Amino acid sequence: MGHQMCDQTYVEFLESIKAAGVAITNENELRERLGETWRWRFAFMTLAANGKSLGINFLDRDASRHLDEIRGAFARYQFPVNADALFERSLAAS
Repeated sequence: MGHQMCDQTYVEFLESIKAAGVAITNENELRERLGETWRWRFAFMTLAANGKSLGINFLDRDASRHLDEIRGAFARYQFPVNADALFERSLAAS
């Protein structure tokens, strides 16, 4: 039962950053990997930085215009301090 709540949390997080203009390639692989762990925030940040070899990329489709929404999502889902800045840099590099 607790695992399902964890699943909903990362799914909702992904939907919120996508709504803010982030496109995700190989999203099914990303979701599968996040669903395998309770530490999905750490897994997300690892895949944001190193997921290219798995075909997981985060692309700025309109995200640069919605950075406040992205920062808000990172805060709501209790990511570590500066995780949003690291993610923004990975978006800029893509």
